[in-house]
Amino acid sequence: MTPFKLTDELVEQIEQLIDSQQNAELVKLMDDVHYADIAEIINELNEDEATYLIKLLETDKTSDVLTELDEDVREAILKNLSAKEIADELGELDTDDAADIIGELPNSIVQEVISEIEDREHAKDIVDLLRYDENSAGGLMAKELVKVRENWDVLKCVKEMRAQAENVTRVHSIYVVDEEDKLKGRLSLKDLLTTSTRTHIADVYIPKVDSVNVNEKPEEVAKIMSKYDLEAIPVVDEIGRLVGRITIDDIVDVIREEADKDYQMAAGISQDVEADDSIWQLTRARLPWLFLGLVGGVGAAAIMGGFEEMISKHAILFFFTPLIAAMAGNVGVQSSAIIVQGLANDDLKGSVGNRLIKEMLLALLNGVILAAILLLFTWVWKGDFLTALAISISLIAVILVAGFIGTFIPLFLHKRGIDPAIATGPFITTSNDIFGILIYFWIAKIVLGI
Repeated sequence: MTPFKLTDELVEQIEQLIDSQQNAELVKLMDDVHYADIAEIINELNEDEATYLIKLLETDKTSDVLTELDEDVREAILKNLSAKEIADELGELDTDDAADIIGELPNSIVQEVISEIEDREHAKDIVDLLRYDENSAGGLMAKELVKVRENWDVLKCVKEMRAQAENVTRVHSIYVVDEEDKLKGRLSLKDLLTTSTRTHIADVYIPKVDSVNVNEKPEEVAKIMSKYDLEAIPVVDEIGRLVGRITIDDIVDVIREEADKDYQMAAGISQDVEADDSIWQLTRARLPWLFLGLVGGVGAAAIMGGFEEMISKHAILFFFTPLIAAMAGNVGVQSSAIIVQGLANDDLKGSVGNRLIKEMLLALLNGVILAAILLLFTWVWKGDFLTALAISISLIAVILVAGFIGTFIPLFLHKRGIDPAIATGPFITTSNDIFGILIYFWIAKIVLGI
């Protein structure tokens, strides 16, 4: 299968077909295109064209397209659809996707849309999902799954599974419950096929099954599924009843969203924004950290002002100021990035003290190697060993402090329940710039005897 590639020529062709209302040609063109690729196309169309295409194509295809659209595009399209048209689209979706879309609708039409869904059981499941916090396993799960009771025999089990599987897009696991719907285990398809039809499920099911509580954070669910290589995981309520399942496609979305958020935070962007957002939204997201950088720069300048007399006598110190600040920022970001990654993956072992000691030893080794190179270079360049020594000693001290800050701050934030990713960006860079400049001139003053 040739990978789909969106081109300006294709978008222009679709726009022309829509303008001329050549519906048959348009449907034929879209017939073999995957719904994710159709969503990519629609994201490039204007609101009227996007709505026209959604209404033209079959509901069983456009329902999946809606889940793949950019949120602002989907919102614009839904605004142009009637409650009945929206309900028809939701009727074709899994309950988790349908609940997500309903959650984006204005409150004034939510009830009307739900009442228009023909499958009342489907509508009931969607309403049930809306009760959960979207930032929880309950808000992430789907109600579609295959479950069997432990007191059934294999023959009845197969009959019930056939009926349930009609509403499940993909059967990852068969879950076993008791009479109160409490999760007991899982059923192997191989055991089911090789067992006598009169055998009870209680005699063949596997009691060991990983599950998560409805209130579990999506990030924790992602860690569990990643650790055990699960394609799906059952969700239970506070008393252990099976209420849904989370599939790997939803977890991939969670991982991607967390990665995007951490990347933006590390770059000094405090809100979830995209390149197509308004200038005002982008400014609000960027300005706080830029202001912090400004404060840090003013602080560094003020520190340098306090050593003005020393700089006038040893001008060479001024020329190495950017190097010291850059090394402090780089070491701090490196240290914090490793710690944040370890915290995210649960890879950090041992106590905080041991972690700090390891980072300090690493910083010392790097500092000594870099300082030796700098000492040799400066001495050869300027022929002033004492000044070269002062700059090199300062570099070691600055790297040690930067390593400590870059390690301690994310660990401290994590202990306080604050996202440590905040420590990988301008926060670390700015603090290390200020401390680095202060340490640099203070050690130089001592070594040079000024």
